[in-house]
Amino acid sequence: MLKGYTVPLSPLGKANLVAAPPWHYSGDVIALEYWADPAAANATLPPGLSPDPKSAGHVLALFVDWQFTAQDDEYLDPARYQYREFYFLVDAVYKDQPVAWTPYMYVDNDSAMARGHAQGYPKRLGTVFQTRSHAAPSAAAAPIASGTKFGASLSVHGQRLAEGRLTLKEAVARPPSALLRPTVNRRWFPRLTAGRHDDPAVNELVMAVTDDLQAVGTWTGEAELKLPEARGEELHALAPVRMGPGYRFSMSCSISDLKVLEDFASSARKG
Repeated sequence: MLKGYTVPLSPLGKANLVAAPPWHYSGDVIALEYWADPAAANATLPPGLSPDPKSAGHVLALFVDWQFTAQDDEYLDPARYQYREFYFLVDAVYKDQPVAWTPYMYVDNDSAMARGHAQGYPKRLGTVFQTRSHAAPSAAAAPIASGTKFGASLSVHGQRLAEGRLTLKEAVARPPSALLRPTVNRRWFPRLTAGRHDDPAVNELVMAVTDDLQAVGTWTGEAELKLPEARGEELHALAPVRMGPGYRFSMSCSISDLKVLEDFASSARKG
């Protein structure tokens, strides 16, 4: 019998892209808060979500330097299980509950992309970098202190899609409030069968179930974000019309569950 949690299934079950949950994450985050054109932000929302009337166009852009492990000390294999990520959290509402929606997400690791697809995150491959902070004093150390500057970027297929800057000002007690909203995603897997291209095999609105979410060492400061227009891409539609503060912090969490809010494929079959 072939074994594994994801493809490729194999005789020993070691070749699959992703081991079975629970999954554990720890990373350093640069989060840039801003407001986009409300019409552009609302245009990304899937069925089942509506705009948040209290914060129309509010977005959090995040660059994260992650380390991952499952149950077998995967973090000791950093070539496979360290990765970097960029994504958006757009304010939205599900049945009167404030939530965060992720329209675009990029990672530089195939295992991370497979885990994301299982959760409903629309992950694509990209090249993501951010300034790291180091303990040994140096002009290159970027210490966590007032006045320190951080940079971050996303490139895809040789095109720069996002560029962020953050200048630290002061420590604060909490991370940005948008991070604490439940995250809602759309799990979508199409069919290739002729005549059924518009009838996806999986079409679910889902809510992330995050265990033991922690954010520590939060600093805030002045933020900048550029989303230049690029051929074949649409991130520039979410470009800032007004910036809010930026944040730098470390974050950890575990994932072992997912809540299905709406199963559109099942409803369509019943209909």
